[in-house]
Amino acid sequence: MPASQPRSRARDRNNVLNRAEFLSLNQPLKGNQESRSSGRKQSGQAGAASAQNTNPKERRQSQQLPEEDCMQLNPSFKGIAFNSLLAIDICMSKRLGVCANRASSWGGARSMINLLGITGHGIPWIAGTLICLVKSSTLAGQEVLMNLLLALLLDIMIVAGLQKLAKRKGPYDINPGLLDYLTMDTYAFPAGHASRVAMLSKFFLNHLVLAIPLRILLVLWALCVGFSRVMIGRHHITDVLSGFVFGYLQFRLVELIWMSSNTCQMLISIW
Repeated sequence: MPASQPRSRARDRNNVLNRAEFLSLNQPLKGNQESRSSGRKQSGQAGAASAQNTNPKERRQSQQLPEEDCMQLNPSFKGIAFNSLLAIDICMSKRLGVCANRASSWGGARSMINLLGITGHGIPWIAGTLICLVKSSTLAGQEVLMNLLLALLLDIMIVAGLQKLAKRKGPYDINPGLLDYLTMDTYAFPAGHASRVAMLSKFFLNHLVLAIPLRILLVLWALCVGFSRVMIGRHHITDVLSGFVFGYLQFRLVELIWMSSNTCQMLISIW
């Protein structure tokens, strides 16, 4: 036994890992352990304090995020169909915007298309109706013109209100013109020109005696004015189609509230 103890001591002395510079490899220092444990405690306390400081709304939102992600990753059939139709509408409208700017494929015809669009503006139609109303001398003509003026004013107010609600922008970043601002036709949905020409064409077809060629030209004029707004990049295809629908509904509304000849004469006398 006494001989084995000196041997073990000599073996420990000769062991390289027992030297002072290698002690940190075998046994971590107490100071490091204490600093690590204190850092963990501080981080745990900070996490608990931040968890207490968060609002209940934020906690609910964080809990609802997985459900919202699941809803976005698994949309309904109606959502998929609506988004697909919307993407097709935007793509087709941009393809048909051949006069959106000077660099477009039909950029040279932009002035002519704009001139065609002016025939569907509300301000020229209101001004022309007022001039005809002043020059008209028959009761039947004044009755028709007064109701036409009412229809034009209703069209401007209804379309402006719907556009303010929808606030849909056109397929191209094109600023509205001066006449567009005057008629409050600054957004895309529904197309104000399309609703106006649809209402006017239906109004004239019902209250004017026109030959068949003129009736065909009137319908073609309404279609050309409506889709000219797609060609210059101001409206989508669905904006124009919805404008035609709203124009027909406005015509039906004017027919329901049609002012009689006596009412028109009273309003003319006041004016």
